[in-house]
Amino acid sequence: MYESYIKEVPIMDLKKEECDQSLIQSILETQKRLDIAHKNFQYAKGDLVDYYAYQIKSEQAKIDYLLKQAKNKKITKSN
Repeated sequence: MYESYIKEVPIMDLKKEECDQSLIQSILETQKRLDIAHKNFQYAKGDLVDYYAYQIKSEQAKIDYLLKQAKNKKITKSN
């Protein structure tokens, strides 16, 4: 149920290619969590409706931020 904590490497310590790859990976993982939240929302009842609505809003805000960062760095998935 709970994911184990993974210490992240500071972006400043990464090479450009590693930084770009890390950003792309974060976008893909966030998109997966957003999709799961949407599916769970469809079947939610009671208080879980609010929970998944907030989770969707949170994941959407995160993915918007990450995509903006990728756009500013001119990163594409093929890079």
